[in-house]
Amino acid sequence: MFLDVLYVIGLTTLAGACIPLGGLLASVERISPNWLELEFRHFLIAFGGGILLGAVSVVLIPQGQESMGDSLWAIPTIIAGGLLFFAVERVLGLKRRESPQLMGVMLDFVPEATALGGLTLVSPKIALLMAVLIALQNLPEGFNAYRELSSLPGYTSRKTLAFMGCLVSAGPAAGLLGYFFLSEQPVILGAVMLVASGGILYLIFQDIAPQSRLERHWGPPLGAVAGYCLALFSHGLVTHF
Repeated sequence: MFLDVLYVIGLTTLAGACIPLGGLLASVERISPNWLELEFRHFLIAFGGGILLGAVSVVLIPQGQESMGDSLWAIPTIIAGGLLFFAVERVLGLKRRESPQLMGVMLDFVPEATALGGLTLVSPKIALLMAVLIALQNLPEGFNAYRELSSLPGYTSRKTLAFMGCLVSAGPAAGLLGYFFLSEQPVILGAVMLVASGGILYLIFQDIAPQSRLERHWGPPLGAVAGYCLALFSHGLVTHF
């Protein structure tokens, strides 16, 4: 059990560490010329969206449905997740805290880490796959969240990176919650994954996809394709070995 706990903490910490790592990469140096930086940033937004879509379609929804015994209740649970994330976004918007990339990091990282902790005992290979996908999506999300935050008044580079570093601790906390309380509650674990799926789908089409679009540029849509294929490739590696 002790080793399992350390494993959960290690996976979620490494996955979460990609948030400030992405921010650190964004803070090092801006790309010149400006058009190339703009293209690269939009590529990363779309790339992260593609990975999120891949995580939903190859892990979260299939595993969530299986945990709920392939019940038709999976459908309203996914819808409830979309409505929940919509409500959270509205609250944040009314308080003038709209930061789509940062909100995406917070809203998808915590439920995914919770599901990861619950899956550690149920399906170790899928838990490892989820950790890889969380890390892959957190890197571009952290990169773009840094650029988003650093453009706001009062956010210096050090303050932004420190804030993003604090988000890492949410991963182990959520993972341990999932490990101790959800690993033996498959229906609840499945519901968490499906709610996260609905919320992520909402975020992709409400915030991430619109931000990724550029007129007469093909880099962002190709980034979405690449991100989705990377998720499929990671799933193939884990499930076939």
